Amino acid sequence: MAGNSFKYTYSAKQQEEIKRIRNKYVAPEEDKMEQLRRLDRSVTSGATAVSLILGVIGTLIMGLGMSCVIVRGNTLFIPGIIIGLLGIAILSLAYPIYSRITKRNRTRLAPEIIRLTDELMK
Repeated sequence: MAGNSFKYTYSAKQQEEIKRIRNKYVAPEEDKMEQLRRLDRSVTSGATAVSLILGVIGTLIMGLGMSCVIVRGNTLFIPGIIIGLLGIAILSLAYPIYSRITKRNRTRLAPEIIRLTDELMK
């Protein structure tokens, strides 16, 4: 009985469903152009997130200082000005930090991006 085996093939409709289900679990192969786009986006995406967080935090701290000066001006005038200036200082760091992170990412990813662009231009 070793030679006897049972073989079953699915219909075309079932084959398509099987392929659809299988494709959900197989990692798609990324083409070179998509990989280049992803690398290019990654140069600035982290820097944008960090600078936005710093900008929001700086703005909130500056607003806290302003509200101390306006609402409790007689008792919290000087601390409110100091808090507001601290917020302005944090806010003013957002762009330089963005530039520094972007420059570091460009330096780090440049060889891979150049290699991919060379392959795509041939």
